[in-house]
Formats: sequence, C-alpha cells, structure tokens
Amino acid sequence: MITLSSYLRDTWHRGQDPQTLLYDPTLYTALAQTSTRGLDLAGALQHGRTIGGPTLRAMTFAQRGELLDQLSKAIHGARDALIDVSRQNMGTTRSDAKFDIDGAAGTLAFYANLGKTLGDRTFLLDGEAVRFSRSARFLGQHILTPRVGIAIHINAFNFPAWNLCEKLATAFLAGMPVLAKPGTATAWLSVKIVELWLEQNLLPPGVLQLLVGSAGDVLDHVGPQDAIVFTGSGATGQEIRKHTQVIAHNVPVNVEADSLNALVLAPDVTEGSDLFHMAVAEIVREMTQKAGQKCTAIRRIFVPHEQADALKAELLARLGDIRIGDPAHDGIQLGPLAGPAQQRDVQAGVAELAKHAENVFAGRAPETGCFVGPQLFWNHAGLHAEYVHDHEVFGPVATVMPYDGSADLAVQLVARGGGSLATSVYSDDAAWSQTVLLGIAPWTGRVYWASSKVFDQGVGHGAVMPSLVHGGPGKAGGGEELGGERGLRFYWMRTAVQGDVQLLKAVLG
Repeated sequence: MITLSSYLRDTWHRGQDPQTLLYDPTLYTALAQTSTRGLDLAGALQHGRTIGGPTLRAMTFAQRGELLDQLSKAIHGARDALIDVSRQNMGTTRSDAKFDIDGAAGTLAFYANLGKTLGDRTFLLDGEAVRFSRSARFLGQHILTPRVGIAIHINAFNFPAWNLCEKLATAFLAGMPVLAKPGTATAWLSVKIVELWLEQNLLPPGVLQLLVGSAGDVLDHVGPQDAIVFTGSGATGQEIRKHTQVIAHNVPVNVEADSLNALVLAPDVTEGSDLFHMAVAEIVREMTQKAGQKCTAIRRIFVPHEQADALKAELLARLGDIRIGDPAHDGIQLGPLAGPAQQRDVQAGVAELAKHAENVFAGRAPETGCFVGPQLFWNHAGLHAEYVHDHEVFGPVATVMPYDGSADLAVQLVARGGGSLATSVYSDDAAWSQTVLLGIAPWTGRVYWASSKVFDQGVGHGAVMPSLVHGGPGKAGGGEELGGERGLRFYWMRTAVQGDVQLLKAVLG
C-alpha cells in the first residue's frame, strides 16, 4: 500500500498513525494511506510567509507567469500517467480524467499569459489618480499589492488536479505562497502533480506546500496577512468563517459550497428542435460526467408542462443507454463515485429525495465498487418542493420540475435554490430571456444562455472558464474565483496613497 506524505517546509513528512485510507473506488480496495498527525503546521505557515512570500513578491508578473507556464507544460507532458492515477484513485473514465487534468493545465496556461500581459511590474495601479482637494498637485492613487502572508487552499475531492491548479495559479500570479490541502479521498493525484513539479525543479523554496489528509490545527495559526480559500460543503465553510483565529484577525475567506444549479427550458423550445436536443444532451452529460460529482452539475430541471412528457421520454431513452462499469474498459461512460464515503452520502440522499419526488429512472450499477447508477426524479410541487430545492445529492442525480412556462415563475424557481454557481437558460425568445436572465442574475454566479445561434458553439453548462468568474451567492458560498485579473484581487490589498503628483509618478509609475 502507498503511504502519502505531506510536503512541508520543502521536505516530505509522514504523519503519525493511525492513517486514513484512500480507496480504488472501482475495486473497493484500499489504495493508499495518509495522516497529518504530529506535523508542524504552524511552522509550515511561517515557512511560506518568510521564505516563499518574499521570493514571489520579488518576481514580476511576467516572471510569475513564466513559472505558471512551466507548471502547465509539466502537467501536459505527464498527461497519460496522471490520467492513470485519476482512474485508480477516483474511478474516472479517460474522458473525465482529461476534463480535470486538462482543465488544470489550461488554467495555469491562461494565467501564465495574463502574467505576460501584466508585464515587468510587481504591483498594479487601481484606476487613475484622483483629485480630491483644491490643489492639482496633491492627488490620491489607489494601488494593489500582495498580502505578505500565506494563502491556505482547502480543496474538494472531486477535482484534485483542477482545484489545486486554479487556486494556485491566481495566488502565485498575485504574489502569495500557498499551502494546499487536497480532498483526502483523491489526494494521490494532487501528490503526483507536486512530485512532478519537484522532479523538474520548478518550485522555488517555500512557494508551495501540500498538506495531505486532515487539516488538523492549521487554522489555529492563521494571521492577519493570510487568506483562506475553501471548496466543499456549506457547513464546513461556515465553520471556517467562525473559527476563533479567523475572526480575531479578520482573515479573508472565500467559499465555494453546495449549489443546486438549474436548467430552464423556455416555452419556445419545442420537442424535436435543436435547442430541445441540446438541452437533453446537456442534462445527460451533467448527470454522468465525473459521475455527477461536479459543483456546477445540473440538479434541478424546469420544463414547461407542454414539453414535460417529451423531455421525460428523451431522458429515459438516453439514460437507458449509458454504460456503467469499470472505467478501464472501453465504452464505459459512467464510473464509480470517488470512494465509500461519497457512495454512502449519495445513497442516503437518493433515499431521502425519493420521499419527496418520484424516481422515474434508477440506473442499475455493478454490485462491487462505489457505483450509483443515474437517478432521475420527477416533482410537481414547484416552489413548495422543500427537499429538492434545499439539499444537493452530489452524484448522478437530477430532478425534473414542470412549470407553467412564465418568466416570472422561472426566476422564482431558480431563486428558490438559495444561490447557485451556474444556471442554464434555453430560449430564442429575447423578451422572455431578458426577464429571466436579469431576474436570476442576483441568484447565480454564471448564466449559460443557450440559443439556436450558439447551438454548435457553446462550451456547455458545466465548463468553468478561467477568464470568467466562478462562484455564487447564498448557498453557493458567496465567493468568487478566477475571472482573469479579478481572481487576483482576493490576494491583494488596495491602498490609497496620497502625495505630490510628481513623486507619485516617480515611485508608482
């Protein structure tokens, strides 16, 4: 059995027993073990602050971008080996593994290019100089400089490559060192990526540390210049925000949490149309890609009453053709969940959801392994469907909810989820879409508007693009990541510098 160590203070450290097991979810066998017990996490944070931080802050944006470019190329060069690790540790199909690994490399490459654009500077001006007094010589200039602490990244299990790299990319380019804690169940892939970077001597001392296993007492040692970025359950996100040290030092916390994302069909989307078939394909993909273990996956589907039966028939036919099994075999479209804990959670969620909605399709799954077949539910309670709107089942599970087709009700149904990362709207009706898009904007971080004009051009509901913001209000965590330069601002301090105009130009440029 493999023992996974943590990379702290530029050295690999094995945690004390007892160890936590990681599984091969296809075979349901123990694959690796890890522990963080006894590790010096206070020392790790201080190492990042005192060694990694000064190194990154001394680098220009262009130099930081070059570092990210090298990290991206290393992942791309080891793609097949990393895909094999993903299959073993997470049960992903080759396509699903590439979705995670290519997303990681692509995001690093995007921010590498942004670094080149920002150029040979170590900080940025924020807007033009501001005149606020009678004197035209005494002005104010806002500047953006990196915090002098360390960024603590607590990641989810579902994207061990992409989650690691998209957070790291923005922090590094902003000028902050990172201590990353991957989701324990699938941490082997994150470890392999860091090992790869170290083998190629790409990481300057102190800029990246990897905590493999429990977060332990890491939050007990945060300080006023640190930053925390978390992806996971809403309950855990609340616990992080309420931590005594976080409150005492007003440490900024960005949370991406549970999200009951939606797809809305407009009345103009009729059976047999391109948009209708596009929606069906997208729903099936979102239910089965990564076994439905995506923060952006479609959980609620709102369809006008007139098209409900046709949508149901199409979905049942498509889901019935999905091949479930060992992802090492050709033609398999749906592999297992990431591990035993994830399987138990989904099975419990499906059982509870069945008390509130009709299960119209329950895909058969292999008895051995962490498998759950696609589960499609039907609910007519609309705004009053409490469990459907309030609880996310994090697997290949979605619920169809027929409605009257009105734009106003569509907005209310989306909002009933309490805040989402992504919502898809399918319509060619500009007036109807305007009401829905503007109505749901306060309730969702990203809106994917599918129309006939982009039938063969859209990237799909679940694709998170580094150039666009990722996050959402309310239940989705209230956070925001990526979005190009916007993603760097979480790690910066904005300061208003007042002084003589000529001296400001000489010092700040």
